[in-house]
Amino acid sequence: MAVKEAAADVPAYKPRDLDEYPAVDALLERLGLGPYLRDTLSAPVGRNDCWAGETAGGGKAFVKHLVGPEPDVKARMRRLKAFEQCSAAMPSSALRGPRFLGFDEEADLVAFEYVEGARNGAQLMVDETFDGALAHRVGRAIGLLHEARPPGWEDFDDSPPSQPSVRLLHGIPLPMFENFSFGEVQSWQLMQQDEQLVKAVEALREKERAAPKVPSHCDLRVDQFLVSDDEFHVTDWEEFRLADPARDVGAFAGEWLYRSVLDIVTDRGDTVFLDVELTHELVIERGVEKMQRLLPLVREFWRGYREVRPVVDEGLAHRATAFAGWHLLDRLMASSQKSARLSGIERAAAGIGRAALLAPHRFATTLGFEETT
Repeated sequence: MAVKEAAADVPAYKPRDLDEYPAVDALLERLGLGPYLRDTLSAPVGRNDCWAGETAGGGKAFVKHLVGPEPDVKARMRRLKAFEQCSAAMPSSALRGPRFLGFDEEADLVAFEYVEGARNGAQLMVDETFDGALAHRVGRAIGLLHEARPPGWEDFDDSPPSQPSVRLLHGIPLPMFENFSFGEVQSWQLMQQDEQLVKAVEALREKERAAPKVPSHCDLRVDQFLVSDDEFHVTDWEEFRLADPARDVGAFAGEWLYRSVLDIVTDRGDTVFLDVELTHELVIERGVEKMQRLLPLVREFWRGYREVRPVVDEGLAHRATAFAGWHLLDRLMASSQKSARLSGIERAAAGIGRAALLAPHRFATTLGFEETT
């Protein structure tokens, strides 16, 4: 049956003990902010250790400790610094992150200004306050990022992002497999046994390699948007590089496509609460209804994007559609990490993502991407 979904709240988590990370307060003191006031600290969920709170100097700061294999951490740090170089040369309305305060490269720490009173884009999505006007502004901001050519931009990292991984679609290394949840095993089996899907991913990566490369976020999700008053910022620039612009465009569209599938089992957008069992036919009917309600936001995004990028390469719309499809499969894998088995809705999302990957030329207009010539 359909279920009522509550508005999203941002949970506060207990951060790691700063006594284990003395370099955090040392960095804040070097930046003139003073150490953290311990009773004000919170931390968001993520793969990195993070701290957010007030400092003795009266300001607020967000500090992230990059974790992972050393070569990966150093590469992410270089990309973060490259983005700050790029950001300094961009128009104020271009896509940008919270104000960068400084870093400690030896301790793998980066510090940013804390964005006061911000709500993240995932909250706005669930609360239905992420409207067309904001989507249009986001489209323009991403377009301006893609148009940016700051001094030295040719030397930015232009290595291909790791996902989607053709190698993993042909086989999972044993150490990685041993740490999988059963849900992850199911997810990878679905993809690896699908020859058409594997070929579609291989074709997309070939087209990506041949595409023009521009400054790109490369890991865009709505929960990275921090919106306050008339401003918005985007966090997590560690994957920033010169890349196919279709990645960012497709990721934004994929977020709304994924949301529309999740909404099949909620009452969001319904004129009356649907308290019935969801048959296969009803799932399809409600899926179409939910997409029709949310995809206008993608069209507004695309309209804003094309206002600042009137000239784009011929295949951008189709590659973006394919990346939107991959985004649904990527979200499937992310959710399966904590699952014992895949739900019917997750399988439905994977099926829609697969269809967009296999035939992007059929789905581009549906998503709101006009043909580009």
